[in-house]
Amino acid sequence: MSIPQTADLLIKNSLLVATMDDQRRELRGGWVAITDGFVSAVGDSGQAAPEARDVIDATDCLVTPGLVNTHHHIYQNLTRAYPPMTDKPLFGWLQSLYPLWRAIDEESVHVSAFVGLAELALSGCTTSTDHLYLHPKGAGDLLSAEIAAARELGVRFHPTRGSMSLSQKDGGLPPDDVVADDDEILSASEAAVARHHDRSFGAMTRVALAPCSPFSVTEQLMVRSAELAEKLDVRLHTHFAENAEDDDFSIATFGCRPMEYLERTGWCTDRTWVAHCVMPNHDEVHRLGAAGIGVAHCPSSNLILASGISPVVALRAAGAKVGLGVDGSSSADSASLWLEARQAMLLAKLRDGAAAGTARMALEVATRGGAGCLGREGEIGQISVGAVGDVAVWRHTGPQFAGALADPIEAWLRCGPIGARHTIVHGRRVVADGEIVHRDLDDMLRRHDRESRRIQGLA
Repeated sequence: MSIPQTADLLIKNSLLVATMDDQRRELRGGWVAITDGFVSAVGDSGQAAPEARDVIDATDCLVTPGLVNTHHHIYQNLTRAYPPMTDKPLFGWLQSLYPLWRAIDEESVHVSAFVGLAELALSGCTTSTDHLYLHPKGAGDLLSAEIAAARELGVRFHPTRGSMSLSQKDGGLPPDDVVADDDEILSASEAAVARHHDRSFGAMTRVALAPCSPFSVTEQLMVRSAELAEKLDVRLHTHFAENAEDDDFSIATFGCRPMEYLERTGWCTDRTWVAHCVMPNHDEVHRLGAAGIGVAHCPSSNLILASGISPVVALRAAGAKVGLGVDGSSSADSASLWLEARQAMLLAKLRDGAAAGTARMALEVATRGGAGCLGREGEIGQISVGAVGDVAVWRHTGPQFAGALADPIEAWLRCGPIGARHTIVHGRRVVADGEIVHRDLDDMLRRHDRESRRIQGLA
């Protein structure tokens, strides 16, 4: 390994660098050098580190790749923990909230994206997607509004141009004024890719196509979206097999289970990643794995909505690329990828046995698995020379870590709760010493409060 003489940023003196590279190296006393936004060198305590213009002392800290969020509806933090909706399963929960969400606009989406991405960064997240499927008539360019917020904050963003076309009058769930026709959706999707999608290695912004769900879009839109994604060479995302209601709707409406519907609409491809995937049977797990489909595992949301426990251990064994998602704040309420990683570890133990759910499994899902869902293997989700300089630094001190000496990775999830000490995106600190660096956070929180009150009818 040729080590540059001077790096832009050096993280040194760590307890351990968990690289999550192809060899899953764990470097005691490790260090990471970042130059021009990319990892330029990695080493352990026995290797000399380069000089750097900026140095982070990671004494008593675990260093990991930045975590990757593969499913979210960020605008929903405008109705976080809304009391009338906290005791309903998925379909009733959605139908109760659509009347509030139809009031979103560019301002509310911009501030909710800034606040939501800041919250994620505090939990060590460096790359996030967002499933923005709600585009009320006259609301403006919502996708551009949230992309602008991500750029202001400095986080890597892979949002989706979501859509809904099947309203209540046509047998779907959403009200008529938040859906659009298929041609309008496809035109807007193609325009969004042309405007925002950056194909370069290490891109800060990419876009995917994301019809919301089988119960809110037409079958023809599913087919045509898959065809457009193939034409534009972008990824596909949707909700899938989320709970028993989802299964029942698919059988009653399409005459098949969600897996067969995915196959017959052209979505059974490694271009696709799906959200939740709670209800696949044994055969469907293997069909998903054989197709190389990605799965955004959303443990907290699945628990709050009583949807069930996704079979992530079996999905990973079958070849599916399993990542983590915090899901929308109105169902999960806390946008912490650290929390989701811990929940994933605990639920794997509960479903598949104590040995199945380890901190290393959860860390891999939160990093490399997320990179696989977004089609960015070798680029994000690992600390290796040439990968992006996205790193999370986690302090292992204080009462909650007293006695946790043997294994920093197990301690990372078994102890706590914790947030990241530093979150670094493309070699720049977004979180420093546990605080958001951006000076406009307080102003954004005030604006967010105003918009949240307006949407909840409390203004």
